[in-house]
Amino acid sequence: MTPARTRTTRRTARRSAAVAATAVLGLALTACASDSGSGGSDGGSDGGSTGEDETSISIGIPSGWDEGIAVSHLWTAILEEEGYDVSSQTADVGVIYTGLAGGDFDVTLDVWLPYTHASYEKEYGDEVTDLGYWYDDAKLTIAVNEDSPAQSLEDLAGMADEYGNKLVGIEAGAGLTEITQDQVVPTYGLEGMDYSISSTPAMLAELKGATDAGENIAVTLWRPHWAYDEFPVRDLEDPEGALGEAEKIHMWGSSDFEERYPTLTKLFGAFTLDDEQLFSLENMMFNSDEYADEAEAVQAWLEANPTFVDDLKESAGV
Repeated sequence: MTPARTRTTRRTARRSAAVAATAVLGLALTACASDSGSGGSDGGSDGGSTGEDETSISIGIPSGWDEGIAVSHLWTAILEEEGYDVSSQTADVGVIYTGLAGGDFDVTLDVWLPYTHASYEKEYGDEVTDLGYWYDDAKLTIAVNEDSPAQSLEDLAGMADEYGNKLVGIEAGAGLTEITQDQVVPTYGLEGMDYSISSTPAMLAELKGATDAGENIAVTLWRPHWAYDEFPVRDLEDPEGALGEAEKIHMWGSSDFEERYPTLTKLFGAFTLDDEQLFSLENMMFNSDEYADEAEAVQAWLEANPTFVDDLKESAGV
């Protein structure tokens, strides 16, 4: 399970106190990439039996899901550089998946499985192509400053004084808040700590303030999030599994994606980001005033990772 996606985008984050103060992982191919692009689509001017990709592609971007927004803009830049005509639309995840199954989009890059989006997989699984997953450590966490004493959630109750006897949370309606209240607190005996439920921006502001001051702090957080790149934090171990298991972030294409985009099928199948790459991309895009928009942040990230695209092509064999 994941938070109720009360995540901040670049624009809303800039209004938050946290940003005002500062502004995966496995490689897996669950889709079979066709070397020859057998079959093909009648609709593409340059797709079909030649094995060449269609040159136009539409991306469905899930609103409020920062990692999906960041990766979608990254792929937009990569595809445009390769000569594709890219269009995109941002919408609620349900709209994105419905549109993908109905042919309104060609691909979406942020499908959390096996739990968060299981209902959509059940409804649309036969109408889409699973292109594989690019991140395999998407999960809920309790994080602390990296130089603090607690190593696991089992330590936290006995070390509560070290953290001001406080656990800093996010919005009341978030899934992470519910799981912390119903699972984490009773499992690890944290009833004596003040569990502060407020908002994501307020949590990030407290995290910044404590780490800047060299003070200990414990917060509810989740991966992936740019805070892991911005602040010196680490996750507490969860030996009882109270926060649930990690999920994988998949890519879904249209039902005929492999036939219409044989080369892109290989590229998506080889695509992966590790924590450092993903967190730095999110941090540059959502937590910096240095870049005018998402496209500029992506270009800066690609300049900082100059071999990324070539490495991707080599891995994909294209």
